[in-house]
Amino acid sequence: MCGIAGFISKDKDAPTAEREVLLDKMCGIITHRGPDEQGQTVSGRAALGMRRLSIIDLKGGQQPIYSEDGSKFIVFNGEIYNFRELKKELEELGYKFKTNSDTETIIHAYDEFDVKCLEKLRGMFAFAIWDAREESLFIARDRVGKKPLFFSKTASGDFLFGSELKSLLLHPGVSRKIDLAALDAYLTFGYVPEEFCIFKNIRKLAPGSFLIYKNGEIKIEEYWDFRYEKNEAPHTEGEYVEQLRGLIKEAVNVRLISEVPLGAFLSGGVDSSAVVGMMSEILDKPVKTFSIGFNEDSFDELKFARIAAKHFKTDHHEFIVTPDLVDIVDDLVWHFDEPFADPSALPTFMVAKLAREFVTVVLSGDGGDELFAGYDRYIIDKKRGPVGKLPKIFREAFLQRISKAMPHNARAKNFLYDISLDPVERYVNSISYFGAMPKSALYSDEFKSSLNGRTESAEAEFIRFAKSISTGNPVDKMLYLDSKTYLPGDILTKVDRMTMANSLEARVPLLDHKLIEFVQKIPAEMKLKGFRSKYIFKKALEGLVPDEILYREKQGFGVPIAEWINSRLRDRINGALLEKRTLERGYFNENYIKTLIDEHSRNRRDHSRSLWILWMLELWHRKFVDRTRD
Repeated sequence: MCGIAGFISKDKDAPTAEREVLLDKMCGIITHRGPDEQGQTVSGRAALGMRRLSIIDLKGGQQPIYSEDGSKFIVFNGEIYNFRELKKELEELGYKFKTNSDTETIIHAYDEFDVKCLEKLRGMFAFAIWDAREESLFIARDRVGKKPLFFSKTASGDFLFGSELKSLLLHPGVSRKIDLAALDAYLTFGYVPEEFCIFKNIRKLAPGSFLIYKNGEIKIEEYWDFRYEKNEAPHTEGEYVEQLRGLIKEAVNVRLISEVPLGAFLSGGVDSSAVVGMMSEILDKPVKTFSIGFNEDSFDELKFARIAAKHFKTDHHEFIVTPDLVDIVDDLVWHFDEPFADPSALPTFMVAKLAREFVTVVLSGDGGDELFAGYDRYIIDKKRGPVGKLPKIFREAFLQRISKAMPHNARAKNFLYDISLDPVERYVNSISYFGAMPKSALYSDEFKSSLNGRTESAEAEFIRFAKSISTGNPVDKMLYLDSKTYLPGDILTKVDRMTMANSLEARVPLLDHKLIEFVQKIPAEMKLKGFRSKYIFKKALEGLVPDEILYREKQGFGVPIAEWINSRLRDRINGALLEKRTLERGYFNENYIKTLIDEHSRNRRDHSRSLWILWMLELWHRKFVDRTRD
């Protein structure tokens, strides 16, 4: 596990010393991703570097690593779990290996298979290969988006890339001008989706895609995607259960390869318990497990984590998150690079910090909700499904009109607007924190005017994703949409940044691509059966995970920010949101922000998520645009 950064200079005669200094800074600012060593090469137009967190081939895996003829070299972030099998295949084809690292396997596979080498890789990755003879750069990102990769082409013609945005911002040709469409996307969903970047002229390479940069031109292609199609050869429930359990166990097993201590996050939910349960069956010693709890009973899941830990006989460790720890939020803002408002980042950071005291690698249960329809919102949408059959003219002319006429604080206002929409639009609106109606009140006239005439919006992109699925089952549309947006943009971003902030590697077995490709063949009716979520997944775990965990009511990784905002954080958040420099940014209507604060403080309505989103944006703005310390 590492962090990578680099650039290709338009001017091949640019001073080497200057480029070495810049590359050193770009790598140095992500030292947290790889504290063990730094490797870098400046050759011709190319400057490629990395920071290493040593996991495999501790003595011989230093990067960059070169091809046999020395014409190509690679920097790599991630883990390839099938590298030994791939290495054997390449050796049989005549390739000679100098190391036992998975990194060398990738560059030889690229020599042999070109871009189709990606089809051979099983794991999480973001890497860059420079071909000196062709003067071309090949960068690629794993199928699901577990590892991040930003890129940019400057006005002067230099091409940049890096695991984190902050590396690119060190290049003198990169501006910090905000992309207002990305800002609008953040305010809508609480994170900046993969199709956007908060700074103009910087982009994210999409999951399952690769990029070739040559002769000043950028070519991007998708090599993998989630596929929801009708299964032409369906199995019985029993057959799905048997194969599913075997694939889950295998996905866990391949992720146990490590030359350093390894453990697992254990929340007490179904997903993490499934991973720990499989680990306990495979390993011949107790699994080290790590959990986070809260003093607020309604958010505390330690009871269930302890049940799972006792059942699987793990070496268990816990930590209690208190409001005092919110003081570290400024550090979290720095690690995320872009505005990010998922409050579960705080406990994720703390559990990663706890785990790093004992291990260097953890397995996580993330991905199960997107794979098996585990979110409550899928059930809510299904219950509202019949409303979508009402005539569109009735929904728009009657329900929507009533909603818009109701006062701001009317409790049915948002609900009526939501059910007035078409099914896909309704779902997108339901997962928005600031939907169309609240944004019309929140945004200043100046901000609205700036957004008018834009050619893209996150909502339109989300709707396009969902409508591209034609299996006939609306659950498939929601699963595909969330897998393309919320999963990489929020969940995996949170896991990557918070673990890497603590120099901890996180592996996610439920997002193994072989497992995903099988699960996508399972009919949606077996994932959300009636109003029972994760039906087939839970069936596959019976006898492994205790029933009191398997069939308990879903809680999720919640954080008591509503209480915190009205106690320890009240003065800080209110002060920041109403401060002169905040309001002078020109984004928001001051009176609406005051209304949110007033209603929340008097417990009239819970605006905790809205206030948190606005506060995180202001903290980000101060750190990355104003570049102040407070």
